[in-house]
Amino acid sequence: MNEIAKIVSQIIDLQDILIVGHIMPDGDDISSVASLTLSLKQLGKNCFGSIDYKIPDYYKVFAGVNEIRSYEELTDFTPQLIIVLDSSSPDRVGRFEPMLSNHRTIVIDHHATNTLFGDINWVDTSYAATAQMVYTLNKVLGITYDSELATTNLMGMATDSGFFRFSNTDERLFKDAAELVRFGAKPYFIATTILENKRPEQMKLYCTMINHMILEDSLVYSWLSYEDYLENNCVEDDSTGFVSEMRALKDVEVAILFTEFPKNEIHVSFRSKNWFDVSRVASILGGGGHSRAAGCSFKDAELEDVMKEVVSLTKDFLQGGVK
Repeated sequence: MNEIAKIVSQIIDLQDILIVGHIMPDGDDISSVASLTLSLKQLGKNCFGSIDYKIPDYYKVFAGVNEIRSYEELTDFTPQLIIVLDSSSPDRVGRFEPMLSNHRTIVIDHHATNTLFGDINWVDTSYAATAQMVYTLNKVLGITYDSELATTNLMGMATDSGFFRFSNTDERLFKDAAELVRFGAKPYFIATTILENKRPEQMKLYCTMINHMILEDSLVYSWLSYEDYLENNCVEDDSTGFVSEMRALKDVEVAILFTEFPKNEIHVSFRSKNWFDVSRVASILGGGGHSRAAGCSFKDAELEDVMKEVVSLTKDFLQGGVK
């Protein structure tokens, strides 16, 4: 029996199901949790979706996202099954991590750095997004799609493929996206909500990031300190997408953005353009991700120290021509 069949069997046999995403959620994670939660409720399951982190407000216009619960709201819920989505390691689920060792756990993910921490692990890097894997699972489960579910599910595919610009965009992704559009998904609504919803303060924060930017051959990096966020009346979510803008520079292969929020908690976002596998660098630093998009975090750290360590390591890989 393959992994999908095993997952379907577990879902059919069990009633109380907890679906968990990762901290610092992106569009794919939010889409996956919301889409699968809506789908399993359609099957009559006592199902809750949760992410142990604040979800950016602009995602809350998508169906199912407002139904994603906080960790505190589910402390009295005892699931028969936990399904972890889009998370490469158990620490990515925040305060839900201790529950994984005490409950039957399914992991559904498309990151090459996944540590296979579930009882059943469906990890397939050929998918462009975990939301695309959710769509595959939902088809096997016989889920009925309306316009709202289709739009939420498509949102994860669109965001994790850079709106069909990244190297993970292939024929299968277009096929799945086209099927969702046929069910009523609204690509224009997804694009305007995600890409054209910036506050003036975010643009000022972006200017601060540009002013800090350092370009060294094929590497570009920049940073935003905790003070930068406060001065611009912003939070870390407001810098989403900034690293991809740096990657867009001509002749740049690798872009790195360092963000400090809250104080002394440093998040590092890597992007590459053509050949450099940023997940290898992120993995060494305790993080993970994709070959062209990855990240890691440091707690109780100084921004300058983290920058020196990460930039030095990245340069070593670049100079060695490591792919």
